[in-house]
Amino acid sequence: MNLHIIALFKFNENYLMEAVELFQNLVKETRKEEGCLQYDLIEDKDNKGTFFLIELWESVDHHNRHNGQDHLLDFRKDASKIMESSAEVYKGFKIY
Repeated sequence: MNLHIIALFKFNENYLMEAVELFQNLVKETRKEEGCLQYDLIEDKDNKGTFFLIELWESVDHHNRHNGQDHLLDFRKDASKIMESSAEVYKGFKIY
């Protein structure tokens, strides 16, 4: 069963360029992973510094493997230094 994820990130406006660079590397590397069906970065149109990652994984196992990848661990470490608050992550399965 496919796993859908929406992750919400809020960055300080002083660090937007750095945030985008971190995301670019994360997205580029994640899209290469086995089981990654969609991995898109969206910037909120009304809230500067607010980003969404829209993810679709072939399975929970594929996502679990993603969680141990160096590019994700590096992103988490570097992004945590410039984020306004912790990321909010929502995971689920398509109902309809």
